[in-house]
Amino acid sequence: MSQYTDRVLTGPNLISFGRLLGVPLFLYLLLVPHADIAATVVLALGGTSDWLDGWLARRTGQVSRLGELLDPLADRLYIAATLVAFTVRDVVPWQFTAALVARDVVMAVVLAALRRRGFAPPPVHYLGKAATFVLLAAFPLLLLAAAVPACAAVAGAAGWGLAWWGLGAYWWAAALYLGQAVRALRPPATA
Repeated sequence: MSQYTDRVLTGPNLISFGRLLGVPLFLYLLLVPHADIAATVVLALGGTSDWLDGWLARRTGQVSRLGELLDPLADRLYIAATLVAFTVRDVVPWQFTAALVARDVVMAVVLAALRRRGFAPPPVHYLGKAATFVLLAAFPLLLLAAAVPACAAVAGAAGWGLAWWGLGAYWWAAALYLGQAVRALRPPATA
C-alpha cells in the first residue's frame, strides 16, 4: 500500500487536472467545429491518462486524497460528456446512453443512502475500474468508426464489442456495490 501525500502538485494530480481540462476541449471539438479526428485524439488521451495517473501515483508514492477524488470525477465527466456528445451526434443510440446514465443514477441513490446513514462510499471494485477502462477504450473507436468511413467496419466492431462489454461490467459492478450497501445498511441481527 502506498503512503498518502498531502501535496497537491504531484505528477499524477497534474495528469488528472489535464484530464479534466480535456473534457470541455473534447466537447468543443466534437460539437462545434466537428473536428472528429482531433476529438478522437483528445478522447484517446483522456482514456489512456486514466490508467497513467493511477499507475504513476502508486509507482512514485504520490497517492493522495485529492488524486483519489479527481480520478473518478474525471472518469464520470468523460463518460457523461462523451455520451451526451455521442448521442447528439448520433454516434450511439439514446438507449445505450440511457442504460449507462441509469446505472449512474442508481449509484447516486445508493451513495446518498449510505451518506445519510453516516457510511462512506463502498471501496472501489476492480470490476468497476475495468468497466470504466473498457468504456474509455470503446469511445475513441466508436468515434473513429463514425468519423472515418474506411475504418468503420473494424473500429465499429471493436468499439461496439468493448462498449457492450463495458456496459455489462458497469452494471455488474453496480450490483456488487448495491450488495455492499444493502449489507452496510441492514440493521444488525439481534441475538
